[in-house]
Amino acid sequence: MPDTAPRYSTQVRVRWSDLDAFGHVNNARTLTLLEEARVDWLFTEAARRGAARLTEGVVVAKVEVHYRRPIGFGAPVTVSMGVVELRAGSTVIDYVVLADGELAVTATTQLVPFDLPTGRPRRWDDAERAFLTEFLA
Repeated sequence: MPDTAPRYSTQVRVRWSDLDAFGHVNNARTLTLLEEARVDWLFTEAARRGAARLTEGVVVAKVEVHYRRPIGFGAPVTVSMGVVELRAGSTVIDYVVLADGELAVTATTQLVPFDLPTGRPRRWDDAERAFLTEFLA
């Protein structure tokens, strides 16, 4: 059965400072591109749609990145994201990064909702869960 879950897609600008001596985005800076896309989705879009608590504390517990081709300087990359796993106290987000229309990176991050005042993990609230469920594959 084909995956019909919606994905959130955004453009992320590649900065000159993202490049290494070989003229492509450094592997560590690729994580920054993913972070900027994730913030656009989980902070801006989620807050606009009633899941504002996501802006109060979410930590990355695990990252896995597969580099498919170099990303150079120029046009922004397109990053699409979806939810591949949703649990009471964590979720796994998958990413597809296109550079010049070609697959450049696939990645996943495991995110955990976090209560900053107590310094402890927490569970997703109803609004967060509803938002994330919309993108669940």
